[in-house]
Formats: sequence, C-alpha cells, structure tokens
Amino acid sequence: MNDKILMKGNEAIGEAAILAGCRHYFAYPITPQNEIPAYMALRLPEVDGTFLQAESEVAAINMVFGASAAGARVMTSSSSPGIALKQEGFSYLAGAELPAVVVNMMRGGPGLGNISGSQGDYHQATRGGGNGDYKTIVLAPGTVQELADLTIKAFELADKYRMVAMILGDGYLGQMSEPLTLPKAVQNIPSKADWALTGPKGRAGRSIASLRLAPDDALYQHNMHLAEKYAQVEAAETMAESYLCDDADIVLCAYGTSARICRKAIKKLRSEGIKVGLFRPISLWPFPKKELAIVASGAKKLLTVEMSLGQMLDDIRLHSGKIPSEVDFYGTPGGALPKIETIIEKVRSYV
Repeated sequence: MNDKILMKGNEAIGEAAILAGCRHYFAYPITPQNEIPAYMALRLPEVDGTFLQAESEVAAINMVFGASAAGARVMTSSSSPGIALKQEGFSYLAGAELPAVVVNMMRGGPGLGNISGSQGDYHQATRGGGNGDYKTIVLAPGTVQELADLTIKAFELADKYRMVAMILGDGYLGQMSEPLTLPKAVQNIPSKADWALTGPKGRAGRSIASLRLAPDDALYQHNMHLAEKYAQVEAAETMAESYLCDDADIVLCAYGTSARICRKAIKKLRSEGIKVGLFRPISLWPFPKKELAIVASGAKKLLTVEMSLGQMLDDIRLHSGKIPSEVDFYGTPGGALPKIETIIEKVRSYV
C-alpha cells in the first residue's frame, strides 16, 4: 500500500503494530492515548488477534509478560502516570529477557497532572524507572509517519535484542492528523521456538523468570550478560537527524513536538541570515552520542528546547563536548508548548 492516507497519530501506531505482526494487546485507558486501545479493540478481532482491557496498568504489563513468554508479538500503551505503574513490569521483562513494545504518549505532570502533551518522562524512559541495572530502547518520533515507521522498528528491535522497546511520543503527536504512507506488512517475524514457552511436547521443559538465586553468582553473571547486550545496542542502533547543521553557528537540540516547533523558528532565523540548525535525536536510548559530538564540534552554541524543565539537557551537556556556558536551555513544563518567539529571541541574543 503506497497511497497516502490521513490518519491520527495514535491510530497510526495501532495500524503499524498490526502490520508488524502484533496480535496481542493489553492496556488500561488513559488520555491522551485512548485512541490506541479504541483502534486496537476494533482492528485486532479482524485479524484474529486478542484485545483485552485490563483492570489496571499493573495487570496489563503482566499480561504482556505472559504473552511475550509464550512467543507472541505483544504491545501495550499508556500515558505518563500509567507508564509509571508499569515500571516494575519493565524490570521483570528485562530480567527475563522478554521482547515487548510499549507506547508512552506523555502528558503533563508530575502526578496526574493534566492531559496536555509533555516531555517530562525522558529520564524515566531512558534511565529506567524500575529496579536494577537494565535498559529500555527508546524511540522518539517527530511526525505521524514516524509514529508508524518507528512502531515497526520497535518490534524489530525488541525481538532482535529480546528487550522492551518504547515509543516515546507526546499527546500533541498522538492527537494530530497528517498524511502518511502505511508501512508494508512484516512478512518474516523471527522465530522464538528456541526459547518461548510453547509447551514441552517433544522437547525438554523450559522456564522463564527474573529470579536467580542459585548458584551464588547467577544474578551477577546475568547482569554482565545484559550489560554486554546493551553495549551491542549502543554500538549499532543509534538514530538521529541533523537539519541545516553543516554551516550552523547555533544548533537547536530537540525531539518530538519540540523539534517541530524549532523548525519553524529556524525558518524565520535563516531568513534573517542567522545560521541555525537542528539536531534531533530519534533514539533517546541508545543516545546518539557520536552524531551529537560531530554536529556540536562545528557550532558555537547549543540551545536545548524541551517540553520539560531539562531532562534531555543532561545528555546534551554530557555528550556534546561543550562547556556549560556553550549549552543553553529553554523548557516549558506541565503540558505547555515552547514558544517560537522565545526561541527566536534567545537565538538572536547569541549573535
């Protein structure tokens, strides 16, 4: 299917998940991602799939654990407070090395906050909100097309590395409608016959668990194994976009909806002869360190723009190679959008 269609962001995620081979979806409703479960409730029965509205977010993530252990391509989705409740399950999935796709369409916080789009969950997503030493692949779309494309990618990466892959969007992206070309249906889903719990008929029994008590060094060895896997992900799976950075004296660093706003500011500033570019991380973990360092090396100043009080800012400071005075920040918490005029004013002040 190559024709463009108009689709809401949340619904594009649902259709892309089905095209990726997802046939099991468990979730509990919360705004602003409710179009995802609504869409999956309609579409999954049409493809002989299973939709179940769980009694809570905790129940949903444990259903994901069970379906993944049985070898299914499985997904759940929620928004910020709901994702917080799923964190224990993410740690269990990591400990058991089970693949799953999780969608977080972020809303304003902390607490229940509000239902506006936000980017206040960056630390939670990239540092891990559950217990122990584990990582989660985190992909940050910037358009409805990318919501669909990166959902397909998330299933691919989750299966490849047997870990959780998260789509980290925001309420604005989920609610907007844009033309997109639906990805092609995935034809070759990797076999999980060598580890999935499909019943021991004709083979020895198996177990999947995150509990490792014996021998004494079992958990130590398992953590070292996970660390080696995460290092492989960091080496192979970084993604970023550089926009007008080749000659830029000032580089804006942003992702998701914030990056869309930055593009508008760049257009105005370029018309004034100010050389401004955009660095947009697409993989938030693994963070595109090398790509950022290359872009930053040619710039005099970086301005990080976020719909938070500065969470990605930590990674920009850490990996850009810039001294603190060369990295500025502008952020809007609580579901507020960055203002194009404020970005323009800050950039003008650097010239």
